[in-house]
Amino acid sequence: MILCMIHPLFTYATNDLIITENGGTYTAVIEGFDWGPAVNKVILSLDEPVNSVDWKDFTVFAERKTDCVTLPTDQASGNRRVIHAYVSDAKGTKAIEDKYISLVLAVAPNMPLSSPIQYARNEKCSGNNWIDYKMTISAKSSGKVWNKERDRIIPLIDRFDLSGKYKHKETQSLSYASYVPDSPKEKMPLIIWLHGGGEGGTDPSIPLIANRAANYASDEIQVLLGGAYVLVPQSPTYWMDNGIGGMTTGKENDMYNEALMALIRDYMIKNPNIDQNRIYLGGCSNGGYMTLKLLLLYPDFFAAAFPSALAYQSEYISDKQIESIKHVPIWFVHAKDDSVTVAKNSVVPLYKRLIAAGAKNVHFSFYDHVVDITGFFGGENFHYNGHWSWIYSHANKCQRDYNGMPVKLNGRPVTIMEWIAAQRLSKN
Repeated sequence: MILCMIHPLFTYATNDLIITENGGTYTAVIEGFDWGPAVNKVILSLDEPVNSVDWKDFTVFAERKTDCVTLPTDQASGNRRVIHAYVSDAKGTKAIEDKYISLVLAVAPNMPLSSPIQYARNEKCSGNNWIDYKMTISAKSSGKVWNKERDRIIPLIDRFDLSGKYKHKETQSLSYASYVPDSPKEKMPLIIWLHGGGEGGTDPSIPLIANRAANYASDEIQVLLGGAYVLVPQSPTYWMDNGIGGMTTGKENDMYNEALMALIRDYMIKNPNIDQNRIYLGGCSNGGYMTLKLLLLYPDFFAAAFPSALAYQSEYISDKQIESIKHVPIWFVHAKDDSVTVAKNSVVPLYKRLIAAGAKNVHFSFYDHVVDITGFFGGENFHYNGHWSWIYSHANKCQRDYNGMPVKLNGRPVTIMEWIAAQRLSKN
């Protein structure tokens, strides 16, 4: 038995665990899901090793605070449901005996209380931003409380360097996140992802986590490309910013394409192991616009492109421009019920014009709805916002073409990232 001691922090003993008035410490684990990030695990620090734990012994209370917007009561605080517990090390890896306990928390698309970010559009904030997320964990049997976050683990984001800054002509500065494969060998491809309109700013962790773009550094996708660099630039505002207080859909120029292309070239110079014949460009919504914009400006630079929820309007693309990019391998992704970037005005006529012009390697996955691809929340019967078609490309689930048939390489059906991996730059 540990002896009680009088101390300014007031310590006492219960079931061999030391309790402090200020509470114990925990590590929050945040993972990216199809609908966005969620705190799905909390790792509790103990004073003594344990070899067993009962998940029913714990309660977790969460508080979410932000200056961006007033949160509804049920999104500001409440109890989180514990679904599993196990003895672990400090990083959450299962252990037979150790001084840590990992609690697995329930998450779902309709559980905003689990989210560490918040979307807002007002004079204070624009788009998605990290919020103040705090938890208080209690053990019923011992009375011990953990209420101080000592660390934060974000598995895929932790693979990225978030410190990237690029200044263009002393007038524009772009932040960016980057991933370098372990022991890059010879020449390796580069995946460039351009975020949507809600992920601009100066914190490149937001484009990585707000819609799971960090997944391009996952083992599942990396193995398909034999290892790949990943570059995720961030616009200070949004890619479709026309520089005069409005948003372009292609009619007039945007203000960032020149700086963005300069950043890409600079990153390639700094990483000479990048294969210049295997530069792959993708983006969603605003980023889909910019993906097409860069193809139109530099039609012989990228080996392939994969825009989703395309915001570039077909009416602003000339027949000459169609001819200039018909040789570029492109895989479009969109949903029929997208009310933000309406397909009949953007991707559908563009795709048909490319095919009519003789494009041989252009594909289009056109979904009725954006559904739960995990099957955990209803599968085909659960519909996300129709604008979120990037869910399919991030998860490497796109397989079918506009006609409903599988996209094939050498007679074998492939996913979008398997197709990407096979593309090499070739000039007309």
